[in-house]
Amino acid sequence: MNIAIIGATGLVGGMFLKILEERNFKIDKLFLFASEKSDGKEIIFKNKKYIVKKLEYDIFEKNKINLALFSAGKEISKKFAILAAKNNCVVIDNSSAWRMNDKVPLVVPEVNPEDLKNHKNIIANPNCSTIQLVVAIKKIHDVFKIKRIVISTYQAVSGAGIFGINDLKNDDNKKFKYSIVNNCLPQIDNFDLETKYTLEELKLINETKKILHAPEINITATAVRVPVINSHGESINLELRRDFDIKEIFDILRNTPGVAIQDDIKNEIYPLAKNASGKDLVFVGRIRRDFSIKSGLNFWIVADNIRKGAATNAVQIAERLI
Repeated sequence: MNIAIIGATGLVGGMFLKILEERNFKIDKLFLFASEKSDGKEIIFKNKKYIVKKLEYDIFEKNKINLALFSAGKEISKKFAILAAKNNCVVIDNSSAWRMNDKVPLVVPEVNPEDLKNHKNIIANPNCSTIQLVVAIKKIHDVFKIKRIVISTYQAVSGAGIFGINDLKNDDNKKFKYSIVNNCLPQIDNFDLETKYTLEELKLINETKKILHAPEINITATAVRVPVINSHGESINLELRRDFDIKEIFDILRNTPGVAIQDDIKNEIYPLAKNASGKDLVFVGRIRRDFSIKSGLNFWIVADNIRKGAATNAVQIAERLI
């Protein structure tokens, strides 16, 4: 299989390569593409040197690429994914370009792999914060049916790329409007002036409904950038359609693919960003009843947003396809 990485020099592009190597994904020919400023850069993959090339419009036809992993931004994806699809190349796109397109499946392999059957050579990778959410709630929804979700995110600066990391390390304001050092910013992405939600919050709401095939769920979200290098945290409040025993919830989560429970309040053990980094699981803890409403449930989740929230999910999709 001939594989291309589009955006090979970015944080997610580099993680694509790391995950492909870790999982020993079968590759016949590997092509690395990025913007003009990265043209000629050398990258080592499986002890072999590869040269990054400038992204051009004819690469899919010329190189007979079978699979392309995209992480180069929405505008690049809009232009190049269609070209790839027309040349019988399957695109797994990490941007927001195709996620809410009715003809493009939005997939988390542990949650809705059946949606891959309907792809037309373009598959969307969900937003990082959406991925960890739906992995944690899917089986709960299957059993109890979720009526309402309230999400508060605590998102690491790596979600904003290398410039977000640099803002935290150097106390710069090159990526964020305000200093992220010793600070929390209740804005991720631009504001939608009509709803007053940020685009990140709307992604969480709309993508979750699409992935779960559950437009009836009422969802609200507040997304916050926090001074953490890597791994997103989320406080989740669910209102279920029927009552539950808390032991049932633990049993469901223990049997949920991709989930690891860390919930031992006697020893003050719960999911932490530091411990989640470098791992592909969604860690769940602080699992408890919400006493303020009937059939209410609270829990806390953490996952590596660059690995599971982007690269690993994309490679898992590729594995499912073949």
